[in-house]
Amino acid sequence: MVREITCEIKQLDCAKCNLTAAITALNHLHMLAGGVDTLTTMTKNRQYKEIALPMQAIMEVLQHFECYRDIRELSVLRDQVHSIRHDLGNQILADFKQAFTGGSKSNITHRTLSEACGVVDILDPKVKQDLLKWFISMQLQEYQHLYSSEQECAWLTHIERRYAWLKKHLLTFEDTLGNIFPYQWALSENIARQFCKITSTELSNLMAARRNELDVKLLLYAIQNTYNFELLLHKRFTGTDLKPDNVDTNSKQPFDNETKDNTADSDGQQAEGSSSSWVGLIGSCFEPYLSLYINSLDSNLSSLIERFVQDAKTSPSEANMTASGEGAVISSCADLFLFYKKCLVQCARLTTGEPMLELAGVFQKYLREYASSVLQAALPRTNPTSLLSLSLSGNTVPSIVTNLHTLLRDEAGNVSRYTKQEISKITSVITTSEYCLETTIHLEQKLKEKVSPKLSDKIDLTPEQDLFHKIISNCIQMLVQDLETACEPALQSMTKISWLSFDNVGDQSSYVTQIIMHLKNTVPNLRDNLSSSRKYFTQFCIRFANSFIPKFIQNVYKCKPISTVGSEQLLLDTHMLKTALLELPSIGSEVKRAAPATYTKVVLKLMTKAEMVLKLVMAPLEGNLEGFVTQFVKLLPDCSLAEFHKVLDMKGAKLSKTQMSNLDAVFKNACKSADVK
Repeated sequence: MVREITCEIKQLDCAKCNLTAAITALNHLHMLAGGVDTLTTMTKNRQYKEIALPMQAIMEVLQHFECYRDIRELSVLRDQVHSIRHDLGNQILADFKQAFTGGSKSNITHRTLSEACGVVDILDPKVKQDLLKWFISMQLQEYQHLYSSEQECAWLTHIERRYAWLKKHLLTFEDTLGNIFPYQWALSENIARQFCKITSTELSNLMAARRNELDVKLLLYAIQNTYNFELLLHKRFTGTDLKPDNVDTNSKQPFDNETKDNTADSDGQQAEGSSSSWVGLIGSCFEPYLSLYINSLDSNLSSLIERFVQDAKTSPSEANMTASGEGAVISSCADLFLFYKKCLVQCARLTTGEPMLELAGVFQKYLREYASSVLQAALPRTNPTSLLSLSLSGNTVPSIVTNLHTLLRDEAGNVSRYTKQEISKITSVITTSEYCLETTIHLEQKLKEKVSPKLSDKIDLTPEQDLFHKIISNCIQMLVQDLETACEPALQSMTKISWLSFDNVGDQSSYVTQIIMHLKNTVPNLRDNLSSSRKYFTQFCIRFANSFIPKFIQNVYKCKPISTVGSEQLLLDTHMLKTALLELPSIGSEVKRAAPATYTKVVLKLMTKAEMVLKLVMAPLEGNLEGFVTQFVKLLPDCSLAEFHKVLDMKGAKLSKTQMSNLDAVFKNACKSADVK
């Protein structure tokens, strides 16, 4: 029953839909047929203002008829519309050409052209491209004629005239013709971009043809003028300022400061030149000739290093130090890196390619030169050449320095120590090398940021960083050796004491007092000089402990024969020396601070060994050889057989060869058992 009732309703609904579609199609067909005639008439009459809306409506109607492509009459109408659009585009282009090249004969007004631009936006995009290409080319015809390669004003010496021409031309264009074109076409910007492309090509050809006339002064003049012009274009067409790459001469870390200089300002304006699409648009043409600039930098850096060397010779104690006092960073170091920053900033404006690798190579060359000619030459009573070969070869520093100090002993056998001024020089080289090391790390990071990503892996300043590390290590060893040299006579006097004749234990011996006196006289000055490089002062303390305490232990072995009371006195001296060494980092300071844990660990480990040696010397030997060996291995698990013999010698043990052989076997077995456990 429901089907019978609704059957007619369905038929009526279907008929309604078909009828609606037919009426809509007929209406659209009527609009299309009438619109074709209207468009044809309007096109002939150049009614550009009125043609825009009908054209858009007809294009929407054609979209509706996409599903009726097989109908011949509709295809004819579609072809007519496309023909009108094509003819309209050609007519508008012809109108522009007649208006700008027809002279006084042309009757095309600016208003007509402005209305035509509104039509161009709804035509095929190629129409707009062809129109802009022709118009921009026409606008730059005068420029290409005035600055053709045959004209003398085309050469780099007159490069600012090129840029002045465009500035003047754009002002004239915007005053007289700017109202013709829609704002969104950005015609002034497109003219400027095409100008930049033409200029870059012509300058490239000119420099290739007249390369023998090109020198670094002229190149830099052209680069600077070009860069300033590109900044001006950026400001004109983006509305933001590009901050110049300033170099802060008061910056402690030049390359840290650059990061702040190049960040965006509070208004969100982009500050780094390389992010602008304008910067480098012309300047890239200079890139193949930047080797002239790099060679010039090489020469300038050579002169700069020579000046540093001469300044150091004329006023070695004052001219090279900053105002912060003894042990301060040598001022020439900051000058060098500020010069590096200026070079990097300037080169980064021009290229991110191979010239940046050449620049990195020059930087590396003069970092090594500065290390050898300035830093190592500043060290007292040293041969810079030998020290440079030491640093570059990677040989062990302590052995060389030890030999050096051996040579510094005079014929009378007295020890030659560094003066306070010489100590200041050494600490100054340490702080300067630390500054160079840290800044070189930042320099490498900046170079990798500025260079093209595919080339960044080729930049490696690790050898130069290692060189500064080795200079620091060398200087610390010199300071350690100097303090050891001062303590050497006291250690020698310790071995000359008659330890067998002691009847009672008294206060600390005079040699301990002498050692502590040398520590108090030397360490506070070093601590003050290295106040800005605390980690290297700690390194000095650790290295001194690692070197001095084993020497002290070797001299303890020489204190023979020794009585039990003498051993107790020597143990007391060892304890007093241990206490003094634990306080070494803050010795002579009003502010007492805990010594670094790493240093305390070294002193406790080594001085405990000295105390254990003396306790073993006091331990009974007769009738309990195996027990003594067991105790020895327990107290000194890392000692060798030679040290075992030295302890026996101190005890004055009188053993036959057989007993000694048996004792050696017991010692070896005990060591093996201890290793297994």
